[in-house]
Amino acid sequence: MIFDVLTLFPGMFDSPLQESILGRAAKQGLLQVRAHNLRDWAEGKHQVTDDTPYGGGDGMVLKPEPIARALAALKQKSPRAKVLLMTPQGQPFSQQHAQQLAQEEGLIFLCGRYEGFDERVRQSLVDAEYSLGDFVLTGGELPAMVMIDAIARFLPGVLGCSGSAQTDSFADGLLEYPQYTRPAVFDGMAVPEVLLSGDHGRIARWRREQQLLRTMQRRPELLERAELTEEDRKILSRLRGTAQDNEN
Repeated sequence: MIFDVLTLFPGMFDSPLQESILGRAAKQGLLQVRAHNLRDWAEGKHQVTDDTPYGGGDGMVLKPEPIARALAALKQKSPRAKVLLMTPQGQPFSQQHAQQLAQEEGLIFLCGRYEGFDERVRQSLVDAEYSLGDFVLTGGELPAMVMIDAIARFLPGVLGCSGSAQTDSFADGLLEYPQYTRPAVFDGMAVPEVLLSGDHGRIARWRREQQLLRTMQRRPELLERAELTEEDRKILSRLRGTAQDNEN
C-alpha cells in the first residue's frame, strides 16, 4: 500500500517510519510512505499556504487552493486513494478503523497546522476525518504516523506472525490477556502454572478469562460493545461475583 502524506513538515516522517517493522516492510516493498510538502503547490515567491481568518481571531488558517492542487496531483497517481483529515474534531480512530482502512488501495493523509483548515477543505476534498483523542497537538503529523503504524499492521506480510494483529488489544473488542516469557520466576513472581502445562485448551480458556477480567477492571465500557458468547457472559458473571465478594 502507498501512504501519501501532505504536510508542511515532510522531514518529520524521515526517521520514525524507517525503523523497526515499518522500515523492514518498506524495504520489502510491502508499503511505501511518501511525504509531500504542501508548499510545493503554493503560488508566489514565498509559497504562502495560510492566511488570516475571516471575521478576525488569533492564528492563521490553511488556504484551500494549495491543498486542492496538491490533492489533484496526488489523485492522478492514486485515483482510488481515500483522503483522510487529521483533526481533533474527527471521529475517534480505532483498531476497527485501522483494519478497514488497510483494505483500501491507497491513503492520503492531510496534516493540519496553525488554526486548521479552511472549512471548504472539509466540505469538498476529504473522505473522512479522524482524531486520536480529546486533546490538541501542534499538527496532524504525529496522528498520521500513529494511524499509518496501526493500519500497516494489517497489511499482508508486514508482521512476522500473521495472527499477531488478530490477538492485539481491541482486535475483538477486548483488552489483550497478560503475556509472559522466561524466566519462569522473576523477583519472586512466578508465571501462572497453566501457561507451563502444555494443555492448549486450558491455556485458551485462561487467556479468554484474563481478557474478560482485564477489560472488566480497566475498560468496562468496552464490554457493552463487544461480541460476547454465552460462555463469556457466564465467566463475566462469575468474575463480577468474585469482585463483589472481595469488596464485602
